[in-house]
Amino acid sequence: MSSEELTMPDAIDTLAGTDTTATADAVGTADVIDVPDVIDVPDVIDVAGGAELTVEAAVARRYAVVADVNVRSGPGTSYAKVGRLSAGAHVTISCQKPGETVTGPNGTSKIWDRIGSGRYVSDTYVRTGSDGYVAPRC
Repeated sequence: MSSEELTMPDAIDTLAGTDTTATADAVGTADVIDVPDVIDVPDVIDVAGGAELTVEAAVARRYAVVADVNVRSGPGTSYAKVGRLSAGAHVTISCQKPGETVTGPNGTSKIWDRIGSGRYVSDTYVRTGSDGYVAPRC
């Protein structure tokens, strides 16, 4: 095969034939772009109407529940039970706050995770990868 310049369809036809060699000219090139390792993200993002959104809220993460757990209306077992989550369920933590100290599968902690309006679970039942806060405080 010669090193003549081919269009992409011609290059494919050439490769599909009996001669399966191709030159760089036949395949083409792509532009290479430089991507930074770290992206500079502001601490607070302005949104419509003058409101502000914290970066933590803008980058919500989902976490696995490690054992069956009751969902409470506040950060403690004395609050009303408003639901139940099974092991393996995933939750999004909008914020965290201190409350009743609980011992669960992940140890002992007073951190409670807010997973919805009036919906809290003890952080000891959620695999966050940390013994501390992983979301903004409520």
